[in-house]
Amino acid sequence: MKALKMYAADEEDRMGFKAQLQEQRWDDHRYYHHSLVNQSLHFVSATTFLTAYVLLFTDPALASLLAWGVAMTSRQAGHFFFEPKGYDHVNQATHVHKEEIKVGYNLFRKVVLMTLWALSPLILFASPTLFGLLPAPQGYRDVLRAVGILWLGVGGGGLLFRTVQLFFLRDVMSGLVWATKIVTDPFNDFLLYWRAPFRLLKGERMDHGTA
Repeated sequence: MKALKMYAADEEDRMGFKAQLQEQRWDDHRYYHHSLVNQSLHFVSATTFLTAYVLLFTDPALASLLAWGVAMTSRQAGHFFFEPKGYDHVNQATHVHKEEIKVGYNLFRKVVLMTLWALSPLILFASPTLFGLLPAPQGYRDVLRAVGILWLGVGGGGLLFRTVQLFFLRDVMSGLVWATKIVTDPFNDFLLYWRAPFRLLKGERMDHGTA
């Protein structure tokens, strides 16, 4: 009987996890992906991230350079420059409201994260070996690889920081769900937004299903 109750509790947790993951994904889509330019950039980002995931097992530095230099910049450019920030009539929500209830990185937190990312290579001027973690660079390629390793730490740190922060701001489940969402976003975005570039070529600019 005790084992049965434990199994039921575990099953409930799994269902709760899946439901929260679907909710976070849906809220992210309907609130922050109205522009087809933004969706197309997310498709580019997703494709690049998936490539970086494969490279991560053989060349982490190159994977990080690709993830940050192409995937993250294209992804965030879509949000900052192309996504509407006026009143959302379909969802009946102001931009301020959406920013306040954002589970992960809203635009302000993204500015902080991207600023840290952009400034982080300055550390290599003070310590080219990253405080002894890397061999002394012998040329510009070694410097780029050091930047890649550094950016890998920035990405992992940003993910871990917000996850743990959500443990205290909300609960452990919310943090774990958000972390799972972030890691699996490239797969989800690839399937969700692959049509967006073709719709742009047809002259569409907005996804009227979300805006």
